[in-house]
Amino acid sequence: MPTFEEITRHDDADPDEDVWVAKGPRVARPIEVVDPDPSWPAHYDELAARIRAALGPKVLAIDHVGSTSVAGLAAKPIIDIDLTVADAADEPAYLPGLEAAGFELTIREPSWHQHRCLSAVAPPSPRCNLHVWSPECPEAIRHRMFRDWLRDRPDERDRYASAKRAAAAITNAEGGHGMDYNAHKQAVVYEIYDRMFRAHGLL
Repeated sequence: MPTFEEITRHDDADPDEDVWVAKGPRVARPIEVVDPDPSWPAHYDELAARIRAALGPKVLAIDHVGSTSVAGLAAKPIIDIDLTVADAADEPAYLPGLEAAGFELTIREPSWHQHRCLSAVAPPSPRCNLHVWSPECPEAIRHRMFRDWLRDRPDERDRYASAKRAAAAITNAEGGHGMDYNAHKQAVVYEIYDRMFRAHGLL
């Protein structure tokens, strides 16, 4: 089990690490934050079933995380999924199965908990970010805590929704990318994390 310090630390990947699997210039696409959609949980169920069918017992845990997992929260219409396998760095153990099921590796971040991210490419699949982690990864624990915190607190949910819409507007005006969007809402995210960690006695 990670320590309190490991869970509460805001870790980032090595800024000099080239994380994108597909090389070449990144094309800026508008950041779309939409009203909550009651179909998002069903989209997660569909994707999770495909992942379980593809990997079987290699799936140690799978969770719907991110904004689409919080009822009533505005979000980008992309399902975030946390998948735990025995070793995220051991791509041959799980990547072929996921590729055969219609997922494509997009991000590889060895410096950030050996994080891997895949997208669903088989139409008409719901859009998703499939995050792959090793067991007891602090970031996966943080994702679940943040999800549950927002589910139980409408005031925090509304605060986060406002930050997301503002970040999307700024990013789109600047012609930025998803990473820029994350940076623009980071201060509010960290404030919410701080209150959450203190309420749980981790700080």
